[in-house]
Order: sequence, then C-alpha cells, then structure tokens
Amino acid sequence: MILGYILRRLAFLPVTLLLVAFATFVVLRLTGNPVDIFLDINRTPEQVAALTKRLHLDEPIPIQFLIFLRDLLQGDFGESLQFNNSASAVVWGRVGATLQLAGTALGLAVFLGVLGGIVCAVWRDRAADAIISSIAVAGQSMPSFWLGMLLIEFFALQMRWLPTSGYGEPRHLVLPAVTLATILLPNFVLITRTSILELMSEQFVVTGRSKGLSRKRVLFTHVLPNAVNPVLSFLGVQVGTLMAGSIITETIYAWPGVGRLLIGSISNRDVPVVEAAVFFIATAIALANLTVDVLQMLIDPRIRRA
Repeated sequence: MILGYILRRLAFLPVTLLLVAFATFVVLRLTGNPVDIFLDINRTPEQVAALTKRLHLDEPIPIQFLIFLRDLLQGDFGESLQFNNSASAVVWGRVGATLQLAGTALGLAVFLGVLGGIVCAVWRDRAADAIISSIAVAGQSMPSFWLGMLLIEFFALQMRWLPTSGYGEPRHLVLPAVTLATILLPNFVLITRTSILELMSEQFVVTGRSKGLSRKRVLFTHVLPNAVNPVLSFLGVQVGTLMAGSIITETIYAWPGVGRLLIGSISNRDVPVVEAAVFFIATAIALANLTVDVLQMLIDPRIRRA
C-alpha cells in the first residue's frame, strides 16, 4: 500500500516540475533580454550575436521552450554565463552547503520547538508557559533578515565569539542555523502545545489516568505519539518556507549555498544557473513533502486505511 502511494506521488512529480520549469522560463523571458543585461556597454555586435545564439534567443519563444524542455530531460541547463561551466555542475557544487544549513536549522527548530511545546503544555498557565509562548508569538513576527543582522552585531562584532560569515568550520554554521531555525521554531512550539493540550482531554488519556498510570507515562506513551502527526503535517507545509528562508539567510551570512547563488545569478541574468537553481529547489520541496507524507502513513494507521 505504501509503495503504491509513493509510486502514485512520484507519477505526479514530473507534472509539478514541468509547471515550475514553465513558470521559470516565462518569468525569465518577461523580465528583459539577458544579453542586454549581462554584456556591458563596451560589447561588440559579434559578442551580442554569439550570446544570443548560445541562449537560443534568436529562435521564436515556443521553439526556445521546446529546446529548454529537451535539454531539461537530459539534465542539461546549458552553460553558466558567469562561471564558464555547466549550470548543473555549478548548482550541484552548492547543494552540500544548502543541505547542511537547512538540515541543521530544521533539526534545531524541531527539537527545541517540540521540547518547548511540551514544557508549555505540561506547565500550562504557569510562568514557563507564559514566557515560552510569548517568545514564540514574538518570534513569528520577527523578520529573519533583521534577526540575522542583530545576531551579527551582538555575537560577531561586539562579543567577537562567532564569525560574521564563512564556511567550513562548525562555528561558521552557528549564526546562520539559528537565524534560519527561528523562522519555524515558534510555530513548532505553538503547534506542539496546542496538540498536546487537545489530546490531554481525550478519552484514552482519561482512561489511562484512571488505571493508575502516572502523568509522565501517559504523556510519553500515549499523548506524544499522537501529537507527532500535526507536527509532521506542519513540517510538510513549511518546507517551502524553509527553502525561501535559506535564500535570505545565505545572502546575509555569505553562505556559499544554492540560495546565495540564485540571488547572484538573478542579478547577473545568468539564465542557465537561475533555471537550474529553481529546478533544484522545486525538486527538493516536492521530495521533502513526499517524505513527510510517507512518514505520516507509517506513524498513523488511519491514513493507511484512508
């Protein structure tokens, strides 16, 4: 049953990616001629003609899109105008940094968010609940770029504990990961708190307490396993937010990931790299959502029977 569900979802994946590719192609063509933006004022007619032919801009728009689809099926997005290398290779070289940042931030957000939600639910309407919930609500309205600048100012420039940017050492990852985790962490706190409080009034919890089970055992044995499903559902929805946040975070901290590469390529009108980067982000979001859905099926038997 699970295998059949995965195969059905994978069957729709090419349609989703095709729509993303079409939208990217249209937007890049509507925002101006990349030749006029990429080449400076000292360009020669020969350079213009060569770049126009290289990007297939001398062909009608429908033909350009068909060429784009043909190359896409082969995993070929063309040659990067900035790096003189395959656009796919350029993007793939940045994937590791993005996955490291996003994975660390996601793990941090889930762990601290769920832990904070448990604390709020267990000590409901007490000082710990009020403090953590207030911080979570404030965190929801805090722009990530502002938080990033604030963390750099305090921990890097004033305290000199951490670097303002860089890559390769664990200390370089601290500030970017904390900044990116803050985007999702408050919501994990509030969702976990709400889910646990709702489940605490369910009949199976009341029955467990009536049998003499301790509150701690009821919480960890009966409540938390059922509270995981809303957290996973939220995680699947917010994968796109995480990827969008990584673009901002990578730009703030000069993190050498796909997000920063995408922003630089858009500024320089490096069309092949933009198309490759957007396609990678869309694929990562689609596969992450599929993974979350499969995890939900494994955890919740009701979904398997649906």
